[in-house]
Order: sequence, then C-alpha cells, then structure tokens
Amino acid sequence: MGQSGLSLPFGTEAEQGAAIPKVVRHLREGGLLAYPTETVYGLGSLPTPEGLSALTRLKGRAPDKPFLLLVSTRSMAEAWGLSFNLSASALAAAFWPGPLTLVLPGGEGRLPDALRGAEGGIAVRYTSHAGIARLVTALEAPLTSTSANRPGQPPAPGVSRLIEFFQSAVDAGQLLVLDGGVLGNVPPSTVVDCTGIVPKMIRTGAIPLPELRNAVGSLAP
Repeated sequence: MGQSGLSLPFGTEAEQGAAIPKVVRHLREGGLLAYPTETVYGLGSLPTPEGLSALTRLKGRAPDKPFLLLVSTRSMAEAWGLSFNLSASALAAAFWPGPLTLVLPGGEGRLPDALRGAEGGIAVRYTSHAGIARLVTALEAPLTSTSANRPGQPPAPGVSRLIEFFQSAVDAGQLLVLDGGVLGNVPPSTVVDCTGIVPKMIRTGAIPLPELRNAVGSLAP
C-alpha cells in the first residue's frame, strides 16, 4: 500500500484490477471509501441507509443534505428505478460518461429516501473515471459520492491531505483510501434537475451552460 500502508494504489489498470476485489469486499461489509473521480476526490458507500448514516457522520454533514450516486451505465440507473424524461435522456446522451449530474425522479423502494433532495429526485452521474466505472460495475450497485472534505473546507487534491482530514476513520479501518494521484484543479460536476418537464440548473460546474445548450438546445436548462 502507499501512504505508509494507509491507501491502495489506483492509478494504472493493473493497480485498479488488483484493488477492486478488496474494495468490493470492504464496501459490502459496510465500510466507507475515499476515491478519485474525474473532478475531485470523493467519499462513498453502498447506497444503503446504514452506509448513508456512516458517511454523514464521517463527513460531519447535515443529515438532510443528500449525496449523489455514481453509476457505470445509464441502464444501471434505470435498473435501480430512476427515470429519464426527454431532457434527461438528451443530456445523458450528450454528456455521459462525464462531469454532469442529473437529478432524476424514481427509485422508490430501491434506493433510500435519504438520497432524495428537496425537489424529490435523486442525483446521479455516469462517471468517466475508468477505474471507478470498473469498480461500480464490479460492485453491481451505484456508489454514493460526496467531495472528500469537511464542510467548509476545500476538497483534498490528493491522498496525503485526505488521510489527514479523516485519520481516525482510516486508522480504524472504516475508511479505505484509493490513491489515484494528485488531481488537477477541476470544478465539480454540473448539476441539472430533471425531475420536471423543464430542466433547471442547480449548480454550474465542469460543463458550462452554453455547452449544454449547444448540445441539446431547448432540452437544456
């Protein structure tokens, strides 16, 4: 392991292949994960009530602020009950996999209500990080995601700072850390609410609004 045995290397395809079975076992046993994405380092769990509670406690975040989900295909989102209207379908076709998060209706009975935001939807992104997509496919379930920081702090750019933030959880074996190197200064994902007929921009991010509109026209926010 890197970082004095506190993290698993996750940069090359070979490293990812070696790490994924260990990560799947850790998550299925109720553990939490810190991992690189195409934007910033994230924290995650399986999408269970227990996993969400543990993640909320680790991050020190208000329990009424939901986490998003990472999937490795659109069909995975649909298999877990999430629905795509015309706007969501067009945006997903244009920008998935990539740093676009869509807030979608559905998921009742399959996903915890704690994932649901004020608008009634669940935020989901088809990740373009190849290693995390491989992990999610092996997990056969979406991976929850939130930026790897304490509320009000900037996200950790690499595992050294990340481990400092969450040292006690790492030492206790609760938090497994994947080392994907130092990430660039990339904005977080753009978030679009597609729970209604007319899409709404929730957060500007890695994909600017003009790019959304150039790609899908009137189906963009």
